[in-house]
Amino acid sequence: MIIKEYNGVFPKISKDVYISENATLVGNVEIGEGSNIWFGAVLRGDVCYIRVGKFSNIQDNAVIHVNYDVPTIIGDYVTVGHSAVVHGATISDYVIVGMGAIVLDRVKVGKYVIIGAGSVVPPGMEIPDGVLVLGVPAKVVRSLTNEEIKHIEKNAIDYVLLSKEMSKLGGR
Repeated sequence: MIIKEYNGVFPKISKDVYISENATLVGNVEIGEGSNIWFGAVLRGDVCYIRVGKFSNIQDNAVIHVNYDVPTIIGDYVTVGHSAVVHGATISDYVIVGMGAIVLDRVKVGKYVIIGAGSVVPPGMEIPDGVLVLGVPAKVVRSLTNEEIKHIEKNAIDYVLLSKEMSKLGGR
């Protein structure tokens, strides 16, 4: 793994965090307990800060970045899917950002939200709690079902368990 200082600030990584061997963390990045950062993921806290809560997973090749004076804040039990991009956004607890989705500057995502794979959430969009968001540009399409809400919770926990197994093969 690559963990680099930027402007005198090193990433802060809580206990029980799994980071794969080729993930990259730069600068003002904090990772909460039980979270996991997967292969090829990049978290670059250079011109502002990144915070990842507890038991969240940043999957393979995801990019988490910031903008000047616009941090990226990711809550607890969040899944950022493979090759997704989160840029200068605030994501509450219990959210899935689907594979290849893009979440742009100043977006605010409520709790218990699924952003569908490949969706592009435009700058400044505010997403309420408990909804499914799809499309380019992304739009709220409906409320989540109880089954989907349970899936959000289960997915985050499944990744915590998987990361414990994967850590036996290397990484942190």
